[in-house]
Amino acid sequence: MDTSTVVSRLRAAGCVFAEDEADLLLAAATSPAELDALVERRVAGLPLEHLLGWAEFHGLRITVRPGVFVPRHRTGFLVDVAVSLAPPDPVVLDLCCGSGALGAAFAAALSPRSPRELHAADVEPAAVGCARLNLPDAHVHQGDLYEALPVSLRGRVDVLLANVPYVPSDAVATMPPEARLHEPLVALDGGADGLDLARRVAADAPRWLAPGGTVLVEASERQAPVLAEILAAAGLAPRVHECDELGATVVTGTAET
Repeated sequence: MDTSTVVSRLRAAGCVFAEDEADLLLAAATSPAELDALVERRVAGLPLEHLLGWAEFHGLRITVRPGVFVPRHRTGFLVDVAVSLAPPDPVVLDLCCGSGALGAAFAAALSPRSPRELHAADVEPAAVGCARLNLPDAHVHQGDLYEALPVSLRGRVDVLLANVPYVPSDAVATMPPEARLHEPLVALDGGADGLDLARRVAADAPRWLAPGGTVLVEASERQAPVLAEILAAAGLAPRVHECDELGATVVTGTAET
């Protein structure tokens, strides 16, 4: 199968970036039969990243397996904000870590500095498996939010990355099929207003943050004012950060020093 045929099949299936995807699939395939199988699965709606086995995120190749949330390009803004706020030698927690993309990107962007400690946690076993591959030098835990963490981490986290699900339950059905059919619902559904997990993160964040530590949560532009109020009610100083280029919104909450 030549490049033009692959592009035509992908374009007919509705792939917006058919040419780019064709190049990636051609590079990944080791035989014509494998290429045909990859194209067939992509046309059927499987995420490109799951077929390749990796996703590009913040300049890194992040291992992504089937059934694991694919990191979104816009979430790189959360990493940028976190790096700008990080103290020297920070203790870092990537909560709801999925593949561990945020923790990996943060550590890479902090270079030549490095986190004093890097912890990550997720409730999904498949996600934890990926995170352990992407964060070989980190402490990766499995469990529900803070329940997964060692007690010794309380009061010591300088940077808390929380890319929690924030799609309102009623809106999940309107998401692209490759997300809602192939990524875990727990990584997408944020409850009635999309902020259920953010509320839980905010409520307990003061117990885990170090003095002056910051929690960073991605949200929609519409949700940002409500999320800022949630963080303020938890005793944290909120601030809304926006990036028009990426269409990204991050709300931070900083503990008292």
